[in-house]
Formats: sequence, structure tokens, C-alpha cells
Amino acid sequence: MEKITATAQYLHIARDLAARIAKGEFPEGGKLFGRSMLASEYSVSPETIRRALRLLADMKVVEIKAQSGAKVLSTDNAKRYIANFEENSSPQTLRQQFSDILEQYETLHQQMVRFTKALLKNRAHVVEGEPLPNYEITVPKGSPVIGKSLGELKYWQCTGGTIVAIRRGSSTILSPGPYAELYDGDVVIFVGTPAAAEASARFVAPEKQKSAGESGL
Repeated sequence: MEKITATAQYLHIARDLAARIAKGEFPEGGKLFGRSMLASEYSVSPETIRRALRLLADMKVVEIKAQSGAKVLSTDNAKRYIANFEENSSPQTLRQQFSDILEQYETLHQQMVRFTKALLKNRAHVVEGEPLPNYEITVPKGSPVIGKSLGELKYWQCTGGTIVAIRRGSSTILSPGPYAELYDGDVVIFVGTPAAAEASARFVAPEKQKSAGESGL
């Protein structure tokens, strides 16, 4: 998977290519270098170049044809693209950026699911064939964790418990990622030792030293 910074990379590459077209380095009707050559020039993957060219094609700066590469359509459109980029007001750019962020989130979420399963499988205190010790704790009103993400809270580091689900009303969030936030009334389901259960109770409601009850998931 490319790093998340690839999003900024292809946006800036598209802007740079538009600037080169506007300056006449790539004249109208001419072709840009192939994706592999551009990838080498900018030290990125061909996929990053493809995304950059796709943005320029959406703005009619270039035309992309299969097996033929990208042909320059308009220097005027290249200048307009640069203006839109500087103002951060291009709907096409924003939609593409949003789409890529969603793709990256989905990839990160899948990785978190795999990591959580691997972590649970290799917990030293879990005996193969026996059920995992799991607990539930409800987030009370006034809890300091309300509105904060799991990553921000560093839940595992602070309690030793690994959250496997969050039950919110009639819905359940399985294998929540680091960006999942906790809210008043959420039921946090986690695995860990009895000590982790006690630490979790203090963590969500430090003023009330509640004990977590073992559930039968």
C-alpha cells in the first residue's frame, strides 16, 4: 500500500504537470512522457502518476487514450487548473481526494482487523481451544473518554485490554479502528486479563471505580 502522503503527492504532481503545460514545455497536441518515465522523474509509483493524469483529464487539460498515453489538450485549461489548485476550490480535486481518503481508510481498517485477530491469537495467556476472556463496560455520562478516538486515548497502552467491538444502541461496531470515537452509553467489549478489566473501569469512569463484569460473547 502506498503511504497516505501519496494523496498529497499526486495532487502536487498534477499541479506541476499543469504548470509545465502552461509554460509550453508540453505543447498542445503533443504527448506527455509515458507513465513509467514520469514515475521515474518524480520518484513515485506509476499508480500515483495515473491519478495525477486522471485529475488533469477531468479538467480537460490532457486526454488519456489506452495504449497511446496522454495528449495535451489545452494550455488555457492548465492555467485554470493551477488557479483552482491554488484556491483549493476544484470540485473534481476535492471529490478525488475524498474518494482516495475513503480507500485508504478501508485499507487501514482491514489491516487493523487482521492485526487484532493476530494479536488475540498470540496472547500468551490464552490457551488454544478455550474461549477468550472478554468483558463489557458501559461509558457513563461525564466520562473523560467521551468524544475521543481510541487512538487518541491509547486505550490498549493504558489498560492492557484490546477492544473487539463497541455496541451503540441497536448497532455493533466490530473491530473498531483507531479513529472510532466513544460516546455516552457505548458498551465497550474487550478482551484481556481481570487486571485489564479493572483498569478499564477506572479509565472510563475514574471517579467511580466500577468493576467490569465478564460477558458471554
